[in-house]
Amino acid sequence: MQFQQLRYFTAVAETRHFTQAARREHVAQPSLSQQIRSLERELGAELFHRARGHISLTDAGAALLPLARRILADAETARREVQEVAQLRRGRVRLGAPPSLCASLVPDVLRTFRDSYPGVELFVHEDGSQDLVRSLAAGELDLALIITPVPGQAPALTTQELLREELVVISSPNAPSPSASSRGYPMPVRGASAGAEPRIRIEDLRETPLVMFRRGYDLRELTLAACQRAGFEPSFSVEGGEMDAVLGFVRSGLGVAVVPRMVATRSGLRTTPLAPPGLHRTISVAHRSDVSPPRAARELQRIITTHRA
Repeated sequence: MQFQQLRYFTAVAETRHFTQAARREHVAQPSLSQQIRSLERELGAELFHRARGHISLTDAGAALLPLARRILADAETARREVQEVAQLRRGRVRLGAPPSLCASLVPDVLRTFRDSYPGVELFVHEDGSQDLVRSLAAGELDLALIITPVPGQAPALTTQELLREELVVISSPNAPSPSASSRGYPMPVRGASAGAEPRIRIEDLRETPLVMFRRGYDLRELTLAACQRAGFEPSFSVEGGEMDAVLGFVRSGLGVAVVPRMVATRSGLRTTPLAPPGLHRTISVAHRSDVSPPRAARELQRIITTHRA
């Protein structure tokens, strides 16, 4: 049984005329009649009483008509639903991002996407980069903004580098400046030219209490690795926080923290750059290599890339 046969049958049943039905379906009348006869043979029953100048439904035809209409309606609904998704009128995108990007890059990107595709649902999962990699591997996300390169045994991911972020030191505006000489705060870089932006070195954080992110945050791992390369283990005044909590702890004067400059700019906290070579992290957009992202996710990735540019 074919959709075309059901369409022709429904047209004849509604017009009670083979020629009119053929005209409505834009097909030659002999071809329509042949398809109806083929359908009757397949079903093993005549569907129409054929009298000269009069066509009427048999009992079998009357039983088939509401079912044929329902099948054709369901097929049209399926076609329309798929087209809406394909044309980005509907659908869903699951995006993962670190809290630092959720507070800076992501809102602008999502606003642009939402303006263009208001019918597509957006789901955002905020987590550390390592946890986002695991969520991608488990199929729980379509796309994720992660820190690359991915350490350890990473799943097969396709990544596209977006930007290289500078990391800076933030401190409370009410606390002594990180360039002050008071105990517990780092000293300014020696030899800094007059009028230049004050900078500090990683080793100057040796005696400075740090507000540290929870385990699994890339910022935690980057900061610890930098301190260890400088030959010391940092001391924590408090640890285990998410981004908002870390900013709040720094604002209250509990210590300093190392965060991306984009976050620092929006935080209202005192920002002190690190001396060359400084600290940076690379942000990439990633998806599983073995699964092609939905079209809506591919379009979001295009917008992310364009926004970066």
